[in-house]
Amino acid sequence: MQPTQVPLQVPEVIQLIDLKYYLIISTALFVIGIIGVLTRRNAIIIFMSIELMLNAVNLLLVAFSSYRADPTGQVFVFFIMAVAAAEVAVGLAIIVMIYRNTRSIDVGLLNKLKW
Repeated sequence: MQPTQVPLQVPEVIQLIDLKYYLIISTALFVIGIIGVLTRRNAIIIFMSIELMLNAVNLLLVAFSSYRADPTGQVFVFFIMAVAAAEVAVGLAIIVMIYRNTRSIDVGLLNKLKW
């Protein structure tokens, strides 16, 4: 005999905010991140913009996961955040090494890394 599954209910707090608002704010955050990556020359600002884009995606995953009452998206967000933390650690280490060698974190001056 197979146990019956109780359907998961979407919490009432989440139902108060429509899904389209999550889409709008996530899209705005992602676009701000893209603009930051494409227009800034400071390496730290570029890494912050990449993190902003990752958080926009995480927000959408959590919103869709909550609306569908499926925890899979939230588990996926946990792994994305772990990878993002590792990426920040490696990225900041690279920026520190570049600053020690060139005394600048301007990505326009990194043509010294070419062959």
